Amino acid sequence: MKVRERGGEEMTAPYGRGSERVRLLLVLGVAALTAWLAGDGHVHGDVQYAYIGPGAGFAFLGSFLTLLTGFVLSAASLLLWPFRMMRRTLRRRKGFRHAKVKRVVFLGLDGLDPDITERLMAEGRLPNLARLREEGSYRRLRTTFPSLSPVAWSTFSTGVSPARHNIFDFLNRNLKSYLPELSSARVEKPRRVLRLGRLRIPLSRPNVELRRKSQPFWKILGEHGVGSTVLRVPITFPPDKFDGRMLSAMCTPDLKGTQGSFSQFTTRLEKATFENGSRYPLRPADGAFEGHIEGPEDLFHEGGDVLRIPFRLQVDRAKKSASLEIDGESHKLSLGEYTPWIRLTFRTALRVKVTGIARFLLNEVEPEVSLYLSPINIDPENPALPISQPSYYAIYLANLLGPYATVGMAEDTWALNESVIDEEAFLKQAYLTFEEREAMFLSALEKTRSGVVACVFDTSDRVQHMFFRYLGGDGPEAPAAGRHAGTIEEMYERMDRLVGKAMANAGRDTALFVLSDHGFCSFRRGVNLNSWLLRNGYLALKDGATESGPYFQGVDWSRTRAYSLGLAGMYLNVKGREAQGTVAPGAEAEALKREIAGRLGQLHDEDRGRAAIREVYVTNTLYRGPYLDAAPDLIVGYHRGYRISWGAAVGRVTPEVIEDNPKAWSGDHCVDPVLVPGVLFSNRKIDAEDPGIEDLAPTALRLFGIDPPAWMEGKPVFRFAPSGGDL
Repeated sequence: MKVRERGGEEMTAPYGRGSERVRLLLVLGVAALTAWLAGDGHVHGDVQYAYIGPGAGFAFLGSFLTLLTGFVLSAASLLLWPFRMMRRTLRRRKGFRHAKVKRVVFLGLDGLDPDITERLMAEGRLPNLARLREEGSYRRLRTTFPSLSPVAWSTFSTGVSPARHNIFDFLNRNLKSYLPELSSARVEKPRRVLRLGRLRIPLSRPNVELRRKSQPFWKILGEHGVGSTVLRVPITFPPDKFDGRMLSAMCTPDLKGTQGSFSQFTTRLEKATFENGSRYPLRPADGAFEGHIEGPEDLFHEGGDVLRIPFRLQVDRAKKSASLEIDGESHKLSLGEYTPWIRLTFRTALRVKVTGIARFLLNEVEPEVSLYLSPINIDPENPALPISQPSYYAIYLANLLGPYATVGMAEDTWALNESVIDEEAFLKQAYLTFEEREAMFLSALEKTRSGVVACVFDTSDRVQHMFFRYLGGDGPEAPAAGRHAGTIEEMYERMDRLVGKAMANAGRDTALFVLSDHGFCSFRRGVNLNSWLLRNGYLALKDGATESGPYFQGVDWSRTRAYSLGLAGMYLNVKGREAQGTVAPGAEAEALKREIAGRLGQLHDEDRGRAAIREVYVTNTLYRGPYLDAAPDLIVGYHRGYRISWGAAVGRVTPEVIEDNPKAWSGDHCVDPVLVPGVLFSNRKIDAEDPGIEDLAPTALRLFGIDPPAWMEGKPVFRFAPSGGDL
């Protein structure tokens, strides 16, 4: 079935694999009938909240009942299609009556730094951005407090501060357990489960909840008959329900329910402990090597065993290549080169299948053999969880452009941090992802004649995180010597070429914006706030310990008044809010905030002879809103070169308060937000002298002649003439 969406983009709504669906429908039908006949109470509630991700096993539960509803939804869509198209046509004509433009394009280049951008424009290396500045406008763009991507892009989408959209960090803390949760989304297992012996059959769908509050501008536009295509804008998992198209981005899990866990298969015997991945043995077998790939848990079976796919690796050391045999197919591997996306099929005890996609990289062939497997992405052709709006849009893109990465952070920064892949391999992976995103963006520009096209590219952020040390200092100094000395500048030049393609597509009736959510600086030293709190008597450990494990293992909450988790800042242990709170809300809490802010602001790095912290902000003086109580009580604004330490981010107490950052991840933006503004370019003259990222949502609405709602805090960046007039 083909449907023509607003803006002229034609998409095919797939009906799926018929025989597989029929078999699953029969299984589910028998199970439901058995439960109804038995009537013996063998339906159980089973809800589990995830900490960092939904956890392994969600994939089968998510796809199981999706198949049940697939036929019904497809039939209903076919019957209602003519009426929907007629209604949309009428609403579209009404929606554009007062529009100042026909189309608005937002090209997000995550983390593009104004200092580096301005230097490279002055050197003539960014000709398209320089031309866009001359023909239109350029401003530095205020970011959010804190200056983190999920926070800033949520503000871009909604036009409100964090206290009104409820995203303050990548992680949030559970007020009962103090354990970390993913801040943006929550996935619950089905509440109703039928037990048949050792089998467990879900009778309800998993609940997938977007925890970002407020309304994004594309939803408001849709209500007025203006369609949008939103590609990989962070904090859109699960996708919004609105009149338009969306592909989810940051915080979309992999098939194992994590935020991206790699696998390393090797003949090396020594064990390895990775922070975000696993090592598995390659076993010699008849002149080859054998291993197995671990997928999600089989939650249809009592015990939830991890599902595995065996594979066989035949290595040709002379040719520096190998043959990978998996699931009845053979794939050629060349040393140092990624495979195309390979589909991996996992089967449960009920023979239900769910698929993921991954890339393999042959890293070594002698004297040892090592094989890298990327995180197993949700298969866009058969998604186990909702990753697009409408649900078939992800499938349409895969059919149109080929398979593509779906996990929130597709560039595997942790594999490089752990030296499982090298810098060359990381860059190849990053630009493979960039090329996928570019193809989606250019296709949307070509096919969307009116409305909004918004797309965010992560490559600019990821490359700076991993290669900033090659700039040789805390700012945009001339590149240092070394093999990758020019990597960041080359990335900026590639982003500039992308801008040129967008400009070529933006006619007089298109308002084009190129923006970043924040800038960048170096990250050379980590500050463990929990260690500082321990030394200064605000945090206590059990049994007189001087350090702790992750997630606050060993913390004595009865004697703890403050703690730190995530990248944003610090929380007080407040009575009535935290489960074991010790600080009275009100005057006592406010006095403690001021005390800690004053003392922490004096923290000096004795080894480097400089201050580590520029400013400590009491959060309730920065913004107001209904979700303020979920925010960190204090936001720590570090000087360039400093950031929260890796240990403190996961609730660990370490011996040192300030320590070197040894990882490849050497650039960051978790500093004082005034130090890392983003950039804003437009092909139209911007009137605002000090625009903030909250101003883009109301600007989009006004460009289509729609008054921003009163709750939006941002203001349009243009001075608009009275209603119905031009800019």
